[in-house]
Amino acid sequence: MKRISGGVCASKGFKANGVHCGIRKNREKPDLALIVSDVECAVASVYTQNKVKGAPILVTKRNIADGKARAIICNSGNANTCNADGEEKATQMCKLVEQHTGISASDVVVASTGVIGQTLDIKPIEDAMPKLVEGLNERGGHKAGRAIMTTDTVLKERGYVVKLGGVECHIGGIAKGSGMIHPNMATMLCFITTDINITSQMLNMALHKVVKDTFNMVSVDGDTSTNDMVTVMASGLAGNELISEKGPIFNQFCVALRKIMREMSKDIAKDGEGATKLIECRVTKAKGGRMARAIAKSVVTSSLVKSALFAADANWGRILCAIGYTDEKFDITKIDVDLKSRMGTIAVCRKGVGVEFDETAAHLILGEDEVMILINCNQGGARAVAWGCDLTYEYVRINADYRT
Repeated sequence: MKRISGGVCASKGFKANGVHCGIRKNREKPDLALIVSDVECAVASVYTQNKVKGAPILVTKRNIADGKARAIICNSGNANTCNADGEEKATQMCKLVEQHTGISASDVVVASTGVIGQTLDIKPIEDAMPKLVEGLNERGGHKAGRAIMTTDTVLKERGYVVKLGGVECHIGGIAKGSGMIHPNMATMLCFITTDINITSQMLNMALHKVVKDTFNMVSVDGDTSTNDMVTVMASGLAGNELISEKGPIFNQFCVALRKIMREMSKDIAKDGEGATKLIECRVTKAKGGRMARAIAKSVVTSSLVKSALFAADANWGRILCAIGYTDEKFDITKIDVDLKSRMGTIAVCRKGVGVEFDETAAHLILGEDEVMILINCNQGGARAVAWGCDLTYEYVRINADYRT
């Protein structure tokens, strides 16, 4: 795979744009994004596992029940969640896309992100539609990516070119997420486009296969959001032979999808609210995949581990504690733990017991902006990776006045 520019417009047949419509008070921040395809696309989505779901998710589920879509519209600044008229407003957003583009409202994915429980004013969106549609172009992925950001500090976009069966195909995407991020989806939106020719059934299978090892392995603060969504649209314009069943080409597509989703998962974790460093927990030699994933997620979710790493304190006991309360059966007396960064690697635990180590060296290792916790279970052949960030004073400040 080769990295290319374009983000969500890196694939053939897609245009995008983002504008400030007025949902957000700060006129410097765009708050409305639109992505459209020249042709009907196969589509697949996964959603938050929170029992409280944003109205846009309910509308999107109905719209893409046939596995087809042509557009994505998303606003930031208001989650359109827990509102009596939420579904009505989400449906209106789809109808506005139809009115201004000719794309059927039933072929529109709709998403919202921002404050929960505040009524969404549809008027700013309605007024901005002409400008939003007029500005659609093949280089608009950057603007769309900025328009879906809330407390994010950096744009999260990726684009790749990959050969499937000798045919050059493209895959690209944008994502947002900084706080209210926890495994099993998060305050996180991700829109991926590809020109690969694939059925909606196989696209859905690929997405569900990949998400469990990517976005579902990210935790910033332990809060699972109400509006999480990952949507993939495939235009088929690359011209490869239709992927309609499992096989080598399907597996290659899954590798490409995993690559882009893994990169954006790390982007989200590193940009966690108030974060100063990315934490990557790698678990190896576990009894099974479920055990490996559970341990990795438990460690990156621990507030005590995250606080210690903020201070670059090699308090490895907190890591063992987080491993120990994981709801899986394993032998803690076989577990080894190392800490690693570009400054080196240091052993802190062997067979569930602490070992002597140089505190100064450990502090230097943990002082980097990307830190790895390496856990060897010595009990099998499974592995998993989870991503998180440190917990800082700034996180509390951001969330103390988030609404006001």
